[in-house]
Amino acid sequence: MLFLTSLVLQMMCLIFSASVDNRVERYKSGAIRDKEAALKFLEVNDKRAAEMANKMAISTWKYQSNLTEANKQEMLEMLQEQAQFTKETWEKATSFAWKDFKESYATVYRWFKKLAVLGTAALSEEKLNELNKLSADMQDIYAKAKVCRPNVTDNAKCDLAIEPELTEMLMNSRDYDLLKHIWAGWRDATGKEMKDKFLRYVELSNEAAVLNGFEDAGEMWREAYESETFQDEVEDLWKTIEPFYKQLHAYVRRKLIRQYPGADIKPDGPIPAHLLGNMWAQTWGNIFDVVNPYPEKKFVDVTDVMLEKKMTPLDMFKMSEDFFTSLGLIEMTPEFWRRSIIEKPTDREMVCHASAWDFYDQKDFRIKMCTRVNMEDLITIHHEMGHIEYFQQYAKQPVVFRDGANPGFHEAVGDVLALSVATPNHLKKIGLLKEVFEDHEAEINNLLSMALDKIAFVPFGYLIDVWRWKVFSGEISEEELNSKWWDLRLKYQGLCPPVRRTDEDLDAASKYHVAADVPYIRYFVSYVIQFQFHKALCDAAGHEGPLHKCDIYQNKEAGTLLSSMLSLGNSVHWKAAMSVITEGKTDKMDAGPMLEYFRPLMEWLEEQNEGETIGWTSEDPMMCP
Repeated sequence: MLFLTSLVLQMMCLIFSASVDNRVERYKSGAIRDKEAALKFLEVNDKRAAEMANKMAISTWKYQSNLTEANKQEMLEMLQEQAQFTKETWEKATSFAWKDFKESYATVYRWFKKLAVLGTAALSEEKLNELNKLSADMQDIYAKAKVCRPNVTDNAKCDLAIEPELTEMLMNSRDYDLLKHIWAGWRDATGKEMKDKFLRYVELSNEAAVLNGFEDAGEMWREAYESETFQDEVEDLWKTIEPFYKQLHAYVRRKLIRQYPGADIKPDGPIPAHLLGNMWAQTWGNIFDVVNPYPEKKFVDVTDVMLEKKMTPLDMFKMSEDFFTSLGLIEMTPEFWRRSIIEKPTDREMVCHASAWDFYDQKDFRIKMCTRVNMEDLITIHHEMGHIEYFQQYAKQPVVFRDGANPGFHEAVGDVLALSVATPNHLKKIGLLKEVFEDHEAEINNLLSMALDKIAFVPFGYLIDVWRWKVFSGEISEEELNSKWWDLRLKYQGLCPPVRRTDEDLDAASKYHVAADVPYIRYFVSYVIQFQFHKALCDAAGHEGPLHKCDIYQNKEAGTLLSSMLSLGNSVHWKAAMSVITEGKTDKMDAGPMLEYFRPLMEWLEEQNEGETIGWTSEDPMMCP
């Protein structure tokens, strides 16, 4: 996950277009049209913006890596200072006739356009402080939440945190009732506890959006994608992938029916959400042992080898850096190695959700992660280091352009390299796999293992913000937040809750990104475009053969192409960046490469599911049948 939570992004005011009425009036009344003065303002402001962003990142890092009230207060005070700077920037930026630069100085126009909005700083000081505190409080609740051990009355045994205890239990346990207990306990300890705060956060977020000329906060978030048809575009992408997802769902459901014969899972119904190896059922790779089609065949999971080699988290991070440098990309800075936190501290509470951080001084980049030695975390490290690489590639851009071409681009970069890392040939090259099995059954095992992460995630990555957009717009009322959440989880994922849910609950906020005010559609976008990037880089590397067998490790041509896109940052529209990495073949998001990658598995699933119900029905989304 990229760390620039929306809390900080909104303070920086760098992602939305100008549309406030009084700004237009000022323009009409005689704004400054001197180009040289405008360029001087941008130069001076950029230096100040970098200093402010650095101070903001330091205070937020200090808090998230040590959750004390003192650190929270320091961060909130810094947010006030940031808001004041944002207002000053807005006042100065909107004094220029920046729209005059649209035709002749496109970059200057784009720069001003990103500065000429207040974001949440448009709120009164009192309300802005309230919004900042609400966001910090919800993250506090999430980070400090604990679940009691089963069948205990001693509060001292309510000590199960999301990392590592609950995560590992969901990964490894096949005890239906235990999984149900921790699934329900986590939601009671998180979303349910922050519901009132969440409702007020929605009110204030919408008020800020309206002050910036948007209908609601959802529209303000979507502006980052610079497309009036963005909602239709992502819906079309989902519709392209949906048939494949339903085939995967039908296969996994059948296997779970065999694993839990007493659970009464319906062959034409949804899957209980606690049985898929992940607290939010967003990825299903942890239950591969349950759904493995060819247990006698090998599949790619090198966790045991990593443990045998006594690898440490540091070893894993060094291995990831080696992949990036093998492409001719930038190595991690000395500051990265000194200041990152890569193991869970034992002396304090910390937000363990893996995140990458840019401190805006062109040298200080960090990752914060409670690393476990397993293949899943090895892949996560590549994802997070992809953010760091992106930060470094665009570090010389003005601060206003130090971001992904769109938010999904940032999430896709590390994942596209992980597609190479996960290939058997690559794992053999780096000494984590002794031999590669090329037969069809081993290939299906590997593709299914990958699909349980990549394809299973797609509807989840989509529905979170579909839900939030509807909450922000008022289409979902306060009284039906949870019921509509489960309507969407049933519609898109085909899942049901194992414990009766009510509208007193707020299960969406059991997910970090909802509690932390982080837009989520970026992950849906990234899961689609990472396969586009992968195909483009494989073509540049001269790869021949199935797309899922491509490994770009040590290929400088692929690295050069990737760098040419990364270095642009957000200085151009994302369609221009897409055109760069596809070498002019397309400027659109396309799910075709994802389906190409998994084509052998799709054909196999269709054969395996012959005679099965594809899809699901349920009369009660709030409880498994």
